[in-house]
Formats: sequence, structure tokens, C-alpha cells
Amino acid sequence: MRYDPRMVQPMREELTTLGFEELLTPDAVDEVLGSDGVVLVVVNSVCGCAAGKARPGVRLAVQHDKVPDKLTTVFAGMEIEATERARSYFTGYPPSSPQIGLLKDGKLVYLMERHDIEGREANEIAAKLVDAFDQYCGKLV
Repeated sequence: MRYDPRMVQPMREELTTLGFEELLTPDAVDEVLGSDGVVLVVVNSVCGCAAGKARPGVRLAVQHDKVPDKLTTVFAGMEIEATERARSYFTGYPPSSPQIGLLKDGKLVYLMERHDIEGREANEIAAKLVDAFDQYCGKLV
């Protein structure tokens, strides 16, 4: 069962107002995540650690001078098929919500799972993401 769209809209907007593209279908996921360049994909969620840690951490990280070529998101519990497809790119990792993946040329190069998010504060999550951006991203803002 999907969540009430009115309830999740503010949670979506926390990322879309930063320039994140919502990937709403499996085809959209394949088109973007399978493309060349560096793509950040946030598996968004209604849970408390997404609200208090993941989204605020991502918000801080994308202010860095090196960022991925594309910022994308899927919403667990809403676009179920798109979320499943996005997670299929996270080879070797079980699904969790939230998750934050970084793909380069369609291959996963960094993944932050729920257990990596739960025990950290937003600034710590941002620092981990910034380290990954510095390692894999060439684009300067």
C-alpha cells in the first residue's frame, strides 16, 4: 500500500527544491542510472532517520564544490517499481530505507545504507558523502 501523496509531498520537496529529479518509473531509473557520468540517487523514505539525518545530510553535501552530474531520488513506499529498479543497481546490498547511492557510468561506487545513516548526525552523513564526491566527481559547482 502506498502512502498518502499529500503526506509525502513535503518530504519529496526537501530534495526536489535542491534540484533532485524524481525517477518515477523503472524506465526513468534505467535511463538515468545507466547513463554516463556520476549520479547520486537517494532512496527517500517517511522514516525518522530520513527526515532527521539523511535528507539534511544530503542537503549539506550537495552544497560542496564538487557534486555529481545528476541528483536523483526515488521514494520507497510510493513509486515501488522505480524504487526496486534503483535498488537493483546496488548490487550485493539488501534494500533499506533510506539509502544513498553514488553511481559512476552506471556502476555503483559508493552506498550509504540505513545502518550507516541511523547512528550519524546530518553533518557526519554530509562529510561521508563529500568524501565520496571528492573521490568520484569531477564537476565543480
